[in-house]
Amino acid sequence: MGKKLRPPGDIIYSIYRKLYSAFGPQNWWPGDTPFEIAVGAILTQNTNWTNVEKAIENLKRNNSLSARALHHIPRGELADLIRPAGYYNIKAGRLKSFIEFLTNNYKGSMENMGREDTGSLREKLLSVHGVGRETADSILLYALGRPVFVIDAYTMRILSRHGVIDHRESYDECQKLFHDSLKRDVPLFNEYHALFVRAGKTFCKRQNPACEKCPLNQL
Repeated sequence: MGKKLRPPGDIIYSIYRKLYSAFGPQNWWPGDTPFEIAVGAILTQNTNWTNVEKAIENLKRNNSLSARALHHIPRGELADLIRPAGYYNIKAGRLKSFIEFLTNNYKGSMENMGREDTGSLREKLLSVHGVGRETADSILLYALGRPVFVIDAYTMRILSRHGVIDHRESYDECQKLFHDSLKRDVPLFNEYHALFVRAGKTFCKRQNPACEKCPLNQL
């Protein structure tokens, strides 16, 4: 008889247990307020978190880390403040688009935005210039506490290398795997995504992965 395959849900939860056992809690996402977390989700596109922290600190020192301040600040000045995050002109435009969306629809309040249904809010976020699925879901999960699993490059890489998914699977297909396999639990989704990031940065690198040391090497 051939080897009996484990159900996908078992594999997904087994990965979580192994990563949590290896790394422990990650205390992610850094941020003092839901608004700061949302700004960070936009700034972290195509860069590392250390650079984002520098950009956010610049905004704080300039008293510009609020919807009102970012709404009124000239785009060029905003670009200079967030320069450490890279692609600063592009990201200044994306931040401005998000602030316009927040101001026009929710009076600049994350609390007001948080009152909207998750499905309709996700669709609205995806209509904002520069906000893709990963950014929208990061805002929903980390800033607003919604049980939406965030899929990123680390998640796709780790799962495809272990044969859990095909590397050509779409964001939505991969996300559905987690939503179908796990209970809709915000702390679990939060921790699991952060553990994928830790494992990807530490072991499952794009080039020269350290597979022999990875906690998932016997998966």
